[in-house]
Amino acid sequence: MSDSGTVRTRADRGIGTLEFFHPKKNSLPGPLLAGLAAEVRRLGRDPAVRVIVLRSAGDGPFCAGASFDELAAIQDEEAGKSFFMGFARLILAIKAAPKFVLARVQGKAVGGGVGLVSAADYALATTAAAIKLSELALGIGPFVVGPCVERKLGHGNFAALAADTGWRDAGWAYQRGLYAALFEDVTTLDEALDSLAGQLASSSPDAMARLKQVFWQGTEHWDQLLEERAAESGSLVLSAYARQAIAAVKSR
Repeated sequence: MSDSGTVRTRADRGIGTLEFFHPKKNSLPGPLLAGLAAEVRRLGRDPAVRVIVLRSAGDGPFCAGASFDELAAIQDEEAGKSFFMGFARLILAIKAAPKFVLARVQGKAVGGGVGLVSAADYALATTAAAIKLSELALGIGPFVVGPCVERKLGHGNFAALAADTGWRDAGWAYQRGLYAALFEDVTTLDEALDSLAGQLASSSPDAMARLKQVFWQGTEHWDQLLEERAAESGSLVLSAYARQAIAAVKSR
């Protein structure tokens, strides 16, 4: 699935590692989103896995967000909603997994990538891991990922990211709670991640599952909320403004 990217999973010492890759800056087309959601669900059911690590391949961007090729190809509201439901289903899979999901963020995260990091229960990053929510500049708005970002960063910081679509550096994200820890390079990031994942893999599965429920209290309505948000995005992506903005980005 070279055009759609790849999803690779491995399990070792109670740690389930889920790695995704796409040649266009680790962007997320529909099949890749579906593959990630399916693997999160599978690892969540695997009794041999006690903690899940979510990472992307390479030393460049963590995730460039939605696939612009797929955004440009959307022809009707049903197809638009279907595409954005890919993000919703991945977020809901992370939420439902009875295990902590740790995000390894080695580089920049944009749009849906910020939502993915926000959905993780704990995120570690390098100082290169700047973030931005670019959706409003595209005429869409961060509707599906918004609840995750707002839950992690607070309403004011989410509103700032959504309204001002420029970059925030990793220090900004760390100070506001998106990243739990920040490292100067990938080597020290991986050392810390391996240590934490190993510690959690030897912890009580029942205690972690119950604590995960505490983490996500107040999100019981998200199945309906995220579907409604996907419909909003699916409608807006068809506007003339969005069409022009997406085409301009694709032509760069």
